[in-house]
Amino acid sequence: MNYPVLAAALPLVPPTPVRPPDGYIEAAENAWDVAETKVRSLIHQHPDRFPLYTTDGRWSLQGDAWTNWCEGFLAGELWLLAEHTGDQELRARAEHYSRLIEPRKTDRDVHDLGFLFWSSWKRWFDSDGDPGLDVVVVEAGRTLALRFNEQGRYLRSFLAADSLFIDIMMNVGIIFYAASRTGDNDLARIAYEHCLTTRRYLVRGDGSASHEGIFALDSGQFLRQTTQQGWRDDGSWARGQAWAIYGFGTAYRFTGDRRFLATAAACADFYIERTGERLIAPNDWEEPEPARPFESSAAAIAAAGIWQLACLTQDTARAISYGEYALRIQHRLLAPDFLAGEHEEWDGILKHGSYHEAKGLGVDESVMWGDYFLLDGLAMVAASLGSPRKRAAVADPR
Repeated sequence: MNYPVLAAALPLVPPTPVRPPDGYIEAAENAWDVAETKVRSLIHQHPDRFPLYTTDGRWSLQGDAWTNWCEGFLAGELWLLAEHTGDQELRARAEHYSRLIEPRKTDRDVHDLGFLFWSSWKRWFDSDGDPGLDVVVVEAGRTLALRFNEQGRYLRSFLAADSLFIDIMMNVGIIFYAASRTGDNDLARIAYEHCLTTRRYLVRGDGSASHEGIFALDSGQFLRQTTQQGWRDDGSWARGQAWAIYGFGTAYRFTGDRRFLATAAACADFYIERTGERLIAPNDWEEPEPARPFESSAAAIAAAGIWQLACLTQDTARAISYGEYALRIQHRLLAPDFLAGEHEEWDGILKHGSYHEAKGLGVDESVMWGDYFLLDGLAMVAASLGSPRKRAAVADPR
């Protein structure tokens, strides 16, 4: 089987004409100001710390992490803010927080090296162009590829050797990238096979995504779908859905394989169909009476992923529809009931996110990835729509 990886990721071509909601530009500018204030406060009050979520609005430094997957997001926020503002102090802090996690480029205990190094070292390389920075990103990709289960043809989750998470679709891109930079066809094979396995066994016919798949270790046979963070095994966990939208779109950018684009679109269509005018999904759409109506981090990720999809979809009408829906999600997240006030006594940027409802971790709080992907999505849109202030370039292959 051939495993083609493009020499350069497909560009993002914004759909036209797309009109942002009234007040969107001003709300986005306010969000950047809030983000700068909150991130500066975090690194001043808790230097060299990497909190995952807040407790009663304050960053929790001792809370259960479940797994260590979020250290790249703070550096990523700093890189995005540095690009947005041109502030050299923020850039120096971005470099510093990126260096702090460099030893994890050889971490074989997690499936999250894309989260760790794409948001940090890859952004640094895009900004600086130093080949030595790229070496770190490629090594992280090679390390992640070592998690590949040959019989089941998937990258195993941190939880167990028989476990495949939908989250890994947001990490497999760093293996595609390493394959592209090195010409290593085995890396391309691993990334491709993982995406095909995930597409076959975790994405359902209606476009919903299962959180986890379990495989027989002796034969590689797929056994069942299950979940760690959704309502129940046949549920539709919203953050996993968002990972699928964004992750399969990114896989398409690296390969040009339209099966991945079609999967991203199916997952986006499910999000849009089930969420509709509410725009912000609950933790799991299948839960009949959720205690909390919103999971804002899922919405922030979905908005970024749907905007990316809009920029990749060749059907003009669909591209515009996706683009406008993504902007509407973002605009809703920028409202005062979701976006923390710049001087409010709340440490995070985006309220009403949840980490792990079943374990009671970071529920209805700010979560680091929600803050990061809000800025990631705003930066992608701003690169297309323009702004009175300096904007982050669309990072390849974002």
